[in-house]
Amino acid sequence: MEIRKTILTRFSLFYVAAIIFALLLMGNIFIIQQDKSWDQKGERLDVKEVTIPARRGDICADDGRPLATSVPYYELRMDLAAPGVKEVFNAKVDSLAYCLAHFFKDKSEAAYRHELRSAYRQGARYHLINPRKVNYLELQKIEKFPIFRRGRNRGGLIAEQENLRVYPFGNMATRTLGRMSSTVYGGTHGSVGYYGLEEAYESYLKGEDGLALKRNLSGRWLYVSKEDPQDGYNLITTINVNFQDMVMHALKKEMVDSRAKYGTAVLMDVKTGDIKAIANYGRDDNGDLVEGYQNYAIGNSGNAEPGSTFKLVSLMAALEDGKVDTSTIVDTGNGVWKYKDRTVYDSDWRHGGHGKITMKQVFELSSNVGVAKIITKAYAGHERDFVDRIYSFGLNQPVDLGIKGEAKPFIKYPGGGNGWSGVTLAWMSFGYELKLTPLQMLTFYNAVANNGRMVEPRLVQAIERNGREVKEFKTKVMNPKICSSETLNKVHDMLRGVVVRGTAKSLNTPAYEIAGKTGTAQVANQSEGYFHASGRIYQASFVGYFPADKPRYSCIVVINGPKGAYYGGSVAGPVFREISDNVYASDLRMHDDLDISAFAGKQDYPGEVSGKRKDLEEVLDDADLLHGWFHGSSEWAEMDTTNHDVELNPLKVVPGVMPKVTGMGASDAVYILENRGLRVSVSGRGKVLMQSIPAGTKYQTGQSVRLRLGE
Repeated sequence: MEIRKTILTRFSLFYVAAIIFALLLMGNIFIIQQDKSWDQKGERLDVKEVTIPARRGDICADDGRPLATSVPYYELRMDLAAPGVKEVFNAKVDSLAYCLAHFFKDKSEAAYRHELRSAYRQGARYHLINPRKVNYLELQKIEKFPIFRRGRNRGGLIAEQENLRVYPFGNMATRTLGRMSSTVYGGTHGSVGYYGLEEAYESYLKGEDGLALKRNLSGRWLYVSKEDPQDGYNLITTINVNFQDMVMHALKKEMVDSRAKYGTAVLMDVKTGDIKAIANYGRDDNGDLVEGYQNYAIGNSGNAEPGSTFKLVSLMAALEDGKVDTSTIVDTGNGVWKYKDRTVYDSDWRHGGHGKITMKQVFELSSNVGVAKIITKAYAGHERDFVDRIYSFGLNQPVDLGIKGEAKPFIKYPGGGNGWSGVTLAWMSFGYELKLTPLQMLTFYNAVANNGRMVEPRLVQAIERNGREVKEFKTKVMNPKICSSETLNKVHDMLRGVVVRGTAKSLNTPAYEIAGKTGTAQVANQSEGYFHASGRIYQASFVGYFPADKPRYSCIVVINGPKGAYYGGSVAGPVFREISDNVYASDLRMHDDLDISAFAGKQDYPGEVSGKRKDLEEVLDDADLLHGWFHGSSEWAEMDTTNHDVELNPLKVVPGVMPKVTGMGASDAVYILENRGLRVSVSGRGKVLMQSIPAGTKYQTGQSVRLRLGE
């Protein structure tokens, strides 16, 4: 009986538990059926959120040409489970493998065939075809390959777009423009500015990423909603492409010839402070010459004792304080002068020195002894007055170029706890025991050329989007007048004298006037001082402006560690002269004596004009100027006045190649360019004077092009 009772009890408990479980299960099923959110959650399993990267803004030259731009490239993948692919895969895989092998030229046809068959067997929906990204023109070719030509849905080809940063002029101004880091936006797209303008203006250039939702429909991800990205702003710099090329070429040639350690050159507009060119060459670990290795013009790597170029500062201080005049006689003796426990040498002391000369000659001949004697006599016991005067020139203030890494000026102050000693006054007078970057020194000389008005160097003149300026960077005045006009007139004459009679007379030219100062400094390091195990190291420099009578450009050239000759006049001076010659020849605004008689008697023709053939024919025919016609059906034409007659020629338009639209009206130019898939922005009024993508160069569909109009 007890056993039977136990069995019945256990069976009853099991039966009750089964009923309770069934009731709970039925209740949950009912709740789920009534709750629509489960349907939505199920749908969300087939929906994913993706970031659409914004197109990074361009960095442009002063004429709008892109120095850094973003162009679309595509990563190629394939959905081998797409129904359209299955229909033809076995019949066409060999042909596709052949085309891929011949296009990429990285693997054999057999290797591609093996990869495709393996991915097909696995039902791969996102197979990477090749790690190399392709441009739009290449994508168009690939879309015509077997299987792919069935269309993007039925052919299985997946092209994932990514905007890649390119630099149309290669390594031009690399350190100043900057480059992109390997840091990735959200781990998937793009990178951020690493140095230079790319880093400094990251917040403007990067734009705002968009957002999209993609849903998996029958195995393929399709967009169901999209929030478009906001493209980045464009920077309009002050860099002139032609001048930049001239400066780089001249500096590089001397770097090769002198086998120097590093060199930098900067060209500046006197009135505005615009940096028209900035070049930096250094050597990598293998000793090879590299552009943009460091920014020696502004950074700590180029922050050094300037040497004799600082003599202008010292003598200008003495002139302004009334301590000396240009006619004051200074006894430089035999070029050797004992000052306290140190000895000052002139460069020609082995040849007996200069003896008694005027203060002006002291500067022209760059006498260390002469400058040191003038400054110590004028300021001994009043050292603070000397440094205060230097500070009043603005040399103790950094120049804000807008990019990171500028070294601060280091100019000792008496009693300031910065190493001022009993010989500092003398040694500072000819450019030692202080540090300035080349750009800081150039800014001072530029102020002298600009009648005492010190302006801040400017590298970016505007920020724009879609051809509309959103922010302008106007010229900033650091010091409206660094000294009196009387002092300026004297130093102008002194600087011109250096080139006419002094240490830079090899730079003198009858074509135009150059004014400036040579500099030669021994380079010290912390461990060995001025005497290195490998011998003494020198830094040669020349800084000045041209034309001296009507200064338009200032320029500094610094070359560190040249082998062989090391004086500023023989190493840096020739670089300056080559730059100034080329700039002077190319900038007609500096030429007041153009022979206009050469144009006498010439018929006055319209300027360069292009546009619709029919419109041009009607206008020129009515004016009785049309002397030549072309045959054919081209809709677009351009004028040719080479032979002093007006002829119309077909306007060459080649697919994928930028057409020439300069000379056209805005509507015609925009029509042509937009029909070729380009994004066009226009500024100004009149006809097209400048197009940011030069005619004859290849372009990518979706690329931006700027047109500048004028009369």
